[in-house]
Amino acid sequence: MHLIKELLVVAARILTILPLMLLITLYMGKRSIGELPVFDFLTIVTLGAVVGADIADPVVPHLHTAVAIVLIGIFQRIVSKWIIKYRKFGRLITFEPTIVIQNGKLVVKNLKKLRYSVDNLLQMLREQEIFDVSTVHLAIIEANGKLSVLKNPNNSAVTIEDLNLNKKSSSLSYPVIIDGVIHKDTLRKLNLDEDWLLQQLSSANVTDSNEVFFASVNERSEIHISLMNDYKSEDDIFPLHN
Repeated sequence: MHLIKELLVVAARILTILPLMLLITLYMGKRSIGELPVFDFLTIVTLGAVVGADIADPVVPHLHTAVAIVLIGIFQRIVSKWIIKYRKFGRLITFEPTIVIQNGKLVVKNLKKLRYSVDNLLQMLREQEIFDVSTVHLAIIEANGKLSVLKNPNNSAVTIEDLNLNKKSSSLSYPVIIDGVIHKDTLRKLNLDEDWLLQQLSSANVTDSNEVFFASVNERSEIHISLMNDYKSEDDIFPLHN
């Protein structure tokens, strides 16, 4: 009988706390759901922990949980207004946009600072239907972790019919060097070998594959190279804000 009573309490808490959560989330605004900056993410996690404890443990005072949810929602709304009004304050409590590709070259220092691997970045590019790093003029990891890409002007979409041209095959590149390591299997699939790769590196004045952070070869056997020291300092990368 005691167990049934506790289960009924849990059910009643679910029916009362979820509508309150919905109201508070709507009050906090779309920004909390659609973009999830770091502060909003922490707010959502905190709300989840408070509600979870309330639902799972009937001993937790229900009114206290309701008050906590309301106060968290109000606090988030106030902080969001401060972020908009005081830009310096906003920078202190969130991540800043970071350039990871500039003029077709991977910005190694920034990738390592973000703890993003080459595979992470390539996946994000593929999700935007970009399969060749050399076609990217600028790529930025935004504060919410999403990738924004500006392609080179000559790689922008055009209407083939308007230009009266024959459509060419799409450019698809394959990683052959990642962090100084040569991927021989990939070279074999492209009917190429290590000697050919080293010759291409030499033509680009690269004497050692360990100097290469990332290199890719497309289906036309054209190589694209990003060196470890392409950007040696933050001064080599133009700022995204004043």
